[in-house]
Amino acid sequence: MLGKTAGGVFWMFRYLERSENTSRLIDAGFRIALTRSSAAESEWESVVSTAGSKQLYLEKYDQFKAQQVLDFLLRDRSNPSSVMSVIEEARNNARLVRTALTREVWEATNECWMTLKALLAPPINTRELPDILGTVRQQSALVRGALHGTMLRNDIYDFARLGTFLERADNTARILDVKYYVLLPSAAFVGSSIDNVQWETILRSASAQRAFRWMHQGEIKPKGIAEFMILDRSLPRSLGFCYAKVTDNLEYLQEDYGVRHACHDQADAIMDRLRNCTIESIFEMGLHEFITDFIRDNIALAAQIEEDYRFTG
Repeated sequence: MLGKTAGGVFWMFRYLERSENTSRLIDAGFRIALTRSSAAESEWESVVSTAGSKQLYLEKYDQFKAQQVLDFLLRDRSNPSSVMSVIEEARNNARLVRTALTREVWEATNECWMTLKALLAPPINTRELPDILGTVRQQSALVRGALHGTMLRNDIYDFARLGTFLERADNTARILDVKYYVLLPSAAFVGSSIDNVQWETILRSASAQRAFRWMHQGEIKPKGIAEFMILDRSLPRSLGFCYAKVTDNLEYLQEDYGVRHACHDQADAIMDRLRNCTIESIFEMGLHEFITDFIRDNIALAAQIEEDYRFTG
């Protein structure tokens, strides 16, 4: 397969995953702001920071008001990471690689774009926000369902999955970092009822609340939630799960092409680190430090995949 086609599929599914991840991040910020209305603006600031858009946001606004943040992250075409921007980029990439996709995948992507374009045309009303965010997640899931149900398990599928799971791992890491690095108002709150409520909100943002309760009966504790979202490979949004899929799909590409690249070694090193560490060792190192290193390595791996498979060549 041409590198340009591989890159188009890879980025199409990164962008689709990013739209869903942004909606989950906003949902977490919205719920947390409701529990801490006196500090709502700082919560919205943390959401924009986690989305990696703070500098761009401050070029346009000088306060982190809910309505401004929602418009910026959902509707603003000048923000390349807004939901509307990434959905349009996903569709553009799908058009470029249309012959590599089944009709069902293309139609689901086009329907996603049309639905969200109409939905996000008017300013966002906070009363309607949960339904809007739910629709964003649903549309992304429909494209993913079409991929799973109709695509051959070949190199095109592998690049689609790589884009999905690299993006998802980045998002899960950033949501965790918001919780531990900027979310708690004070160290005095650690272990308190407000801390537990906020950790539960993080679980909800990853659709992991019920799964956590199935796996862990009893009190919700920060360490248990962090372990679940970092190391538990049964959770589809955990770092461990995402990297198990990343390494699997890279191995399939290695078998198909008969070539092993630097990206394979990088992915294996990250997977080994996740497989061999414990939540105790992560907390001893510092959760923020662990997550920062992970995000850096995940970004480097994505860049190496682009280079090794010549996406721009």
